[in-house]
Amino acid sequence: MKTNLYIIPVLLALLFASGCNNIATVSSQEKHEDAHEDHIELTDKQIKQTQIKVGTVEKRNIGKELNVNGMIDVPPQSNLSITVPYGGFLKFTDMLPGTRLKKGQLVARVENPQFIEFQQNYLEAVAKNEYLKADYERQKTLNQEEVSSTKIFQKAKSDYLINKASIQALESKLKMVGVSPSSVRKGKIFSVVNVYSPINGVVREVYVNTGKYFGAQDVLMDITNADDLHVELKVYEDDIPLIKNEQRIRFRLANQPDTWMEAEVFLIGNNVREDRSITIHGHLKEENHELLPGMFVNARIEVGTQEAYTVPEAAIVRFDEKYYVFEIGKKRKEGEKIVTDFEMIPIVKGAEEDGFVAITLEDQTKDINTIQLVINDAFTLLATAKNSGEGGHAH
Repeated sequence: MKTNLYIIPVLLALLFASGCNNIATVSSQEKHEDAHEDHIELTDKQIKQTQIKVGTVEKRNIGKELNVNGMIDVPPQSNLSITVPYGGFLKFTDMLPGTRLKKGQLVARVENPQFIEFQQNYLEAVAKNEYLKADYERQKTLNQEEVSSTKIFQKAKSDYLINKASIQALESKLKMVGVSPSSVRKGKIFSVVNVYSPINGVVREVYVNTGKYFGAQDVLMDITNADDLHVELKVYEDDIPLIKNEQRIRFRLANQPDTWMEAEVFLIGNNVREDRSITIHGHLKEENHELLPGMFVNARIEVGTQEAYTVPEAAIVRFDEKYYVFEIGKKRKEGEKIVTDFEMIPIVKGAEEDGFVAITLEDQTKDINTIQLVINDAFTLLATAKNSGEGGHAH
């Protein structure tokens, strides 16, 4: 029995040692896989099927940029409200928010019985005008010859001038509602008038539907002058001294993150808000019909330049919230195939301009001037090196 008691600890020790050896083997394998996780090899044939290009970093002056947010907007004078004097019933409109307009384009048709009354009064005043003018001139002559009294002459003159003023007032009313006085004099009476756009622009909002009555003070729709669109950006107090007129602005819409447009600083606000920010305005470099007031933008203001090592945007990939480039190793023969090794190198991403990005290597022991890099189609290498099962998130 004593012999058995000695054997049991020995067996336990052997089993424990065996388990440790297995654990050590697995750990060694994991380390081996991790060590090669950022490496990939491609044959010459595989490389030809990609758009991979080889190059080196390029030293260039690149804009130092300030990252800000804002929106597309227009100055107050470029927002117009369409109203109709005296109101009426909306007979027709096919305008919707976002509709683009040309100056003089029909936007609505409005009916109001009062329009007929204006035209009737106008025709009556025009008809009386010839008689009153003739009577005034006759009484003037008689008064000069002392045939009629001054009182009769003054009465004829007053009637004529009052009627003449009435004609001018009614003509103004007709023009205000969009009716041509000359057409009315020709016998054309309108109960419905057309409303036209006074500018080239975009319909911002429509407030009245067909068939609805609206008053003189009610707005039919708001129109924005599309020619006056600009970017309105928020800059915080610490960065205000960096902003100058004529600085370059690059901006993009939230739904088009890869499409950059350009503007130029033309106005810097001088009123600091409660959140310690000011507003700056930028003129668009090119007209863009896809832009609408109120759209949010992400923008970068070029506040200076700096010399830096740069690579094209297509040379950089992102994986698990870090940025990388691919270093190219030497070609080697593997059986009958010629193979090239690639290694993912972590970098710090800097300023971007005109498709180039400033970079620095995280590993400062490497000489950035001497390494060969993939400068195009780096994402193909990332997709090959990192499969979806590894849990990383490639971009």
